[in-house]
Amino acid sequence: MVVTMEKIVSLCKRRGFIFPGSEIYGGLANTWDYGPYGIELQNNIKKIWWKNFVQDRQDMVGIDAGIFMNPKVWEASGHIQSFSDPLMDCKKCNERVRGDKLIEQWSLEAGQGRLPKHWAGEKTPSEDILEYVMNEKIVCPKCGELAWTKPRRFNLMFQTHQGVIEDEQSLVYLRPETAQGIFVNFKNVLQSSRKKIPFGIGQIGKAFRNEITPGNFIFRTREFEQMEIEYFVKLNDWKSLYDGWRQQMEYFYTDILHFHAEKMRWRQHSPEERAHYSDETWDVEYHFPFGWGELWGISYRTDFDLKNHSKLSGETLDYLDPETNERFVPHCIEPTFGVGRTVLAALLDSYDEDQAPSEKDGMESDARTVLRLHSSLAPVKVAILPLVKKLSDRARNIFCDLQKDMMVEFDESASIGKRYRRQDEIGTPFCVTIDFTTLEDATVTVRDRDSMKQERVNESMLRSFFSEKFRL
Repeated sequence: MVVTMEKIVSLCKRRGFIFPGSEIYGGLANTWDYGPYGIELQNNIKKIWWKNFVQDRQDMVGIDAGIFMNPKVWEASGHIQSFSDPLMDCKKCNERVRGDKLIEQWSLEAGQGRLPKHWAGEKTPSEDILEYVMNEKIVCPKCGELAWTKPRRFNLMFQTHQGVIEDEQSLVYLRPETAQGIFVNFKNVLQSSRKKIPFGIGQIGKAFRNEITPGNFIFRTREFEQMEIEYFVKLNDWKSLYDGWRQQMEYFYTDILHFHAEKMRWRQHSPEERAHYSDETWDVEYHFPFGWGELWGISYRTDFDLKNHSKLSGETLDYLDPETNERFVPHCIEPTFGVGRTVLAALLDSYDEDQAPSEKDGMESDARTVLRLHSSLAPVKVAILPLVKKLSDRARNIFCDLQKDMMVEFDESASIGKRYRRQDEIGTPFCVTIDFTTLEDATVTVRDRDSMKQERVNESMLRSFFSEKFRL
């Protein structure tokens, strides 16, 4: 069984996970809206992340910084000067592409993994990108011609204006990352929380990048959400703590989210590829249908951000060690997690197709699609299904009782087999069927999603039964 992006996109639309944005008006390129089940999956991921990395730790606090910030923030961070992509135009059809992505896509599809020497992704010099494209005869994906302009740099930040007069004084940017909201609040958080180094600040929030070639469903979008940590350390401690964070990220992948370990790998950035603020960067890559791609990342940002903000703002952003009276500017480790990419990985990692008993004769002949999501991620934990509508009142009592503890869905439409298939496709771990035997002995049928095995459970024991299953 091969999991394709086409299967995932179709399932997401059909079952209410993710819809094309503004669809009734023909959509807007690469914008997506999360539907009823998609938002539950997304929220579950964010809740689990927050609990694991903020709530359950004594060395972490959280904030929620604004999307609009003083433009000097982006001057200090280096984004105005350095945050750009290499754009190329086809001279024949005017198709505009990112030169680095053109080469990477060709390498994946026809180049047998070959990349230029000293490859640095979007940071590769424009001359080297053009030379490689022409030498390898990498044609325009739209018209098939080999007629490219030299790549030129395009800043990725969205610009807008604050206030009623549009001039240079009113210019602001939609933040391209959430990190700077943490750095500019370092002093406020330090004074109010009284944390001692090492400590970290976590944040979940939207960021915006005017990508020229977004794509692959929700993998690369112009509007996206980050779960990010800035962890402040002493210079001499950064390496051991950095390695510790890498271990925690891997544990989160395998033991908390329960993703398949064989679909994950670490990849280190070369010095040429690293961001302008980083002295070491590793990506957690996931094996997507289109190849290996960045899922999460971790960077050692040194003291770059706090020093630059201190210099430009005039504010002192250092730390006084209460034990040694040493004053220094903290260095920073940044583990960062993409929400949308984690949602996509969860869908891909759990997608399966198998055979299920037919409604007609009970033989295993009907194909079914099932999302084998871990119960902590599943949008709906339990579905309540009355066998026939005359049993709905009894079923609704059970629904209302379980709804106090977990996300539950009530469904009385269509045959019981079709309702099972629907719940399988949205990843519901258990279905509870209320039948005529329930009226006699107060037991219900509980069906397990993965094994399809069924057992009878007294309706009065359902809350404790599922509490044990989900360890609520």
